[in-house]
Amino acid sequence: MTHDYMDNNCLAELCGVSKRFGKICALDGLDLQVRPGEFLALLGPNGAGKTTAISILLGLQRPDSGVARRCDRRHVGVMMQEVGLAAELRVHEHIRLVSSYYPAPLAPDAVMEMTHTRALANRPYGKLSGGQKRLAQFAMAICGRPKLLFLDEPTAGLDVQARQVQWDTLRELVRTGTAIVLTTHYLEEAEALADRVAVLSKGRLMASGTVGEIRAVVGRKRISCATTLPAEQVGLWPGVDRVDRDREHLHITAGNAEDVVRRLLAEDAQLQELEVRRAGLAEAFAELTQEAAS
Repeated sequence: MTHDYMDNNCLAELCGVSKRFGKICALDGLDLQVRPGEFLALLGPNGAGKTTAISILLGLQRPDSGVARRCDRRHVGVMMQEVGLAAELRVHEHIRLVSSYYPAPLAPDAVMEMTHTRALANRPYGKLSGGQKRLAQFAMAICGRPKLLFLDEPTAGLDVQARQVQWDTLRELVRTGTAIVLTTHYLEEAEALADRVAVLSKGRLMASGTVGEIRAVVGRKRISCATTLPAEQVGLWPGVDRVDRDREHLHITAGNAEDVVRRLLAEDAQLQELEVRRAGLAEAFAELTQEAAS
C-alpha cells in the first residue's frame, strides 16, 4: 500500500514496486524518487508503466510487492488522464470545491488568472470542449498550492497557445518550490521543462538523469543536409541508425557522425546546408526503449 510520510529529502518514492494485471507486468521492481522542488518527467511508450506508477504513489492502486511512500495527501495535487467530474457544476464551483480540501489553497480568482481559465468560470463543466476540460482540470490540480504535483499527459488535446500557457505556469510553480511529476508523449515538453528524466520500459527504469545525461547515454548525433542522395542508400551506411527525408533535406541519426559526414561530402559534391548537432531527447528515448524491447 501507499504510506503517507514526511522527508525533507524526498516527497515520494517507490522501492522495489511490482504490479501485475493478469499476465501483464506493469511494474517490475521499480525504484523511483521525487525530490523537493524538482521537475521529473516520466517517459516511456504506451504500456511502459507510467500511469500505474503514479496511481500507486497516489494510493489509487496497491502494489503486489515493494513499498510506496508519499508526503501527506493534503499537500498533493493531481491531474490524471481520465477524470469524471460533475457536468452541471460550473468551473469556478469545481475550483472552490477542490480548494476546500486543502489547508492553505490559492484564491480561486488567482488560480483562474494563472491558468487563463477566467473566461470559463461560469461555464458548466459538461459544456466544455475537451481542451477546455483539460484547462479546468489543471486549475483544480494546482489550486491547493501543492508541494507535490502529479500530471499525467496534461497537455493532451491542448492547442499550441494553451500548451505554452501551461508550460509557463509549471515553470512558475517549480520556481516557487513545487515538485512536479509529469508523464508526457511530447518529448519536446520534457526537454523544455524537466530537471530530471526517468525513462521507463516494460515496467523497469531504463535510465534516469538530466536531459543532457540521458542524451549522453546513447551518444548519438543528428546530421541535416540538402542532398540528392537517396535516403535508402544513406540508411545502409555503417554508423547510420536512421534517415528521414524532408523534401530536399536528409535528417540522419548516426553513432559515428564524423565518418558519415566525410562520406556525404565525398559522394555528393553539391551537398549544402550541412548541420551537425547532438541528438535530442527523442533519439535517446527511441534507442533506450528499443534496447528494452530487444
